[in-house]
Amino acid sequence: MSYFVTGTDTNVGKTLISCALLHGFAAQGCRMAGFKPVAAGGSLRSNGDTPDVPLAGTAAWFYEDHNEDALRLRAAGNIQATYGQVNPYCFVQEVAPHLAAKFAGVRINLERIVESFRELATLADSVIVEGAGGFCVPLNDDQDGADLARLLKLPVILVVGMRLGCLNHALLTQRAIAASGLKLAGWVANCVDGEMKMLNENIDALKLRLTAPLLGVVPHCQTPPDAKDIVQYLDFALLGR
Repeated sequence: MSYFVTGTDTNVGKTLISCALLHGFAAQGCRMAGFKPVAAGGSLRSNGDTPDVPLAGTAAWFYEDHNEDALRLRAAGNIQATYGQVNPYCFVQEVAPHLAAKFAGVRINLERIVESFRELATLADSVIVEGAGGFCVPLNDDQDGADLARLLKLPVILVVGMRLGCLNHALLTQRAIAASGLKLAGWVANCVDGEMKMLNENIDALKLRLTAPLLGVVPHCQTPPDAKDIVQYLDFALLGR
């Protein structure tokens, strides 16, 4: 079984949890691959001289070499996969995907992403797909992350960034997942705000209202944690594998 990992927002720990899932399932003997369909932000390379103020439509000059999150996903898997197989769309601008693509003069093609996923899935027992931003983030003028998840037909794991406002974000995301006809397989409470008031009470409120099991509570860390250390906080048995 492969999974689509989404979050209540950006910067809530989707990559961290996705990598932890990869490490955890790999430890059980599964061949695992991470997949980041669309990434935005990172180091810039050029094919030639670049103007000081690049214009939309000059994308032949600008492209993302490697995205840090995609590199982490690739490293957390235990199969041999090229960077392009892990991350088919990579953009320079660290903005919403449809805007980053427009800046690059590219339209994100969801059918191409599905083909890339199927190719990667032939190499692994399971693929952990990390979405971009939140579940409904636009990917082009007509389609969003929910459309991509629906095309991939994968159960969804929701990473809830535990901070003020997360209850509404989590419940709205659950509603969007259900509207897409997909299964919410589980959720993770990632304590991104170390000073969040009434943390346990907020987690209890979500346990009452989210229809999927709580896979684990990841404590707040002062320094960026290693995904391998996060595995201990996740209950993989709750995913029914």
